[in-house]
Formats: sequence, structure tokens, C-alpha cells
Amino acid sequence: MSAGEGSALVTGASRGIGRAIALRLARDGYEVIGVARGRGALDALRDEIVAAGGRCRPIAVDLSNAQDTAQALSGLDVDVLVNNAGTGIIKPFVDLSLDEWRAMVDLNVNALFHVTRAVLPGMLQRGRGQVCTIGSIGGRSAWVGGSCYGATKAFVTSWSESLMLEVRERGVKVSVVMPGGVATEFGGKVPNEADRWKLTPEDVADAVAHVLAAPGSVLVHRLEIRSSAAPPKRPPP
Repeated sequence: MSAGEGSALVTGASRGIGRAIALRLARDGYEVIGVARGRGALDALRDEIVAAGGRCRPIAVDLSNAQDTAQALSGLDVDVLVNNAGTGIIKPFVDLSLDEWRAMVDLNVNALFHVTRAVLPGMLQRGRGQVCTIGSIGGRSAWVGGSCYGATKAFVTSWSESLMLEVRERGVKVSVVMPGGVATEFGGKVPNEADRWKLTPEDVADAVAHVLAAPGSVLVHRLEIRSSAAPPKRPPP
């Protein structure tokens, strides 16, 4: 199967990076299965894709719920899975509540199991498919406030490489795209002029499309992208 054929399931597709990926893959010819919690935003995504001549099926589900996710994704034949859904609460460890910790681990880590476990067996049975997970350079670079979020992204990198070694000889590719700073509403922050130096969600979507377009004999397993612009220097304390 060549790039742009078949179906692509994108989690966290209702906004930000996930929405940009869904729109890009629809333009590339994939039937997009957009997954997120908010039905209204997913319907708007579907309408935009269909208006442009593409195909999209929205599925509203809380991916942190194992049973609901298994039921919602049951029976789907998926050629490409883009694990994008995630959340970030950036604050010092001693200020994190247990609920905040659990929210990040449930969505950034456990949802990878729920979603991938639902669709990977079909890929292995058919002997083809690709799993591409959105990581972060924050998974290998420590910073104040990133004790939980950064750890979940380190998990993504390790998990992706282990999975790649397990399934690459069975026709399934596993990749991780690791962007630097991206101008989105991630963490509840509204992008502003100070974010102009950052990558855009479309930049990340282009990187995912590049990974998926690699020849069948080529596996782009890990791709790190950064803005060519440097972040503004902070004044000395």
C-alpha cells in the first residue's frame, strides 16, 4: 500500500497538532478516523475535510477509559495510527496534585496502550501498517516543571523503540516524531506574539506525512524537528 491510501486514525484530532495532522492526511488521500472527546469539534473537522473532497469519520471517546476505547475502536481496519492525544500540566513537582499527575499518565501513557492494543492486532494480521506517535524533545531534556510531562514523553520514546523491534519484521512500521516548541493551546496557553519563533501544528503534520511517505523498504523510526528560530533570551535574574 502506498502513502495516501487506506485509513488513518488520529487521536486528539479535534484541535492543535492532531487537527493539523488529520487535515494533512485527508489531503494526502487517507480516510481519516478522527478521535477525541469533543463531538462538536470532531464534527467541524469532518465537515471541513468533506468540503475539501476528503473522507472523515469522527469518533468521540475518552481515551483514558480502557473499556470505552476498546468498544469505540472495535472492528476498525486501520492502516495508519497516529497517537497524538496528550495533555501537559507544567508546574513544579511539589505543586502537582494527584489528579493532575494521573491525568497526564492516563492520557499520555495509558491511552497509548488502549488505542494501539485495539488496532495493532489487525495490522499484524494483514502484515502491513504504521504506528506513528507524537513525542517531544522534552522527553530527553529536563526542565523545571516538567517532572511528569517530560517523563511521559520519555516513555513514548522507549515504548516506540521497543514496539518497533517487536513488529518491524511483521510488516508494521513504528515511528516517533519529536517536535520542539509548537504554538498551540497546549497546557491551556493561548498562542501569542511571543510564540512566533515556535513550530506550527502544520509543521508537525508535514513531518508525520514525511514519515508515512517513506518507501516500503525504509523506516524513519525517530524524527526530531525544531524551529529554525531560537527562543527569545530571558533577561538575567
